[in-house]
Amino acid sequence: MVGRTLENLCQFLRILLGFMMAFLAIPVGMQVISRYSGIIPTYLWTEELSTFIFVWIVMIGSMVAVWEGTHFDVVITRDFERPLPVLLQNGVVVVCVLIFALLFAFYGVEYAKIGFIQSSVMLRANLLWIYISVPIAGAVWTLFSLYRLYELFSTYFETKNALRGTEK
Repeated sequence: MVGRTLENLCQFLRILLGFMMAFLAIPVGMQVISRYSGIIPTYLWTEELSTFIFVWIVMIGSMVAVWEGTHFDVVITRDFERPLPVLLQNGVVVVCVLIFALLFAFYGVEYAKIGFIQSSVMLRANLLWIYISVPIAGAVWTLFSLYRLYELFSTYFETKNALRGTEK
């Protein structure tokens, strides 16, 4: 049930990521056309808007990557077959991601407070819209990492019990 809900959340993030990538093409396209053709005037707000969208694309992309287990994955040893080494090998990576996720979520709130008192130069938009991406990403990374840790322990105990059953 929880896994399905988190998978649906990740699917929503993937769709949102696609829309944001498509939307990013508008201000970037305007910048390119205005710089190299002179057909339209140079709008400075397009640069700011594209930066804002890009920040969100990076953060949402990292959320999806944490769910898929591709963001912070390091393999320093051979693949193990026994349950305990597999748990330790994969668990270390997930715990490291979880630690950083908690740091981003916790300290990101203070970071977002800084953005709340600032405005962008051209758009005059409150920078909270950008700064809030850090604690949101940290919270989602935390959810995804906790579930991945739960999955690792479930797999460990299932494999261990299955091996114990074959030894009898």
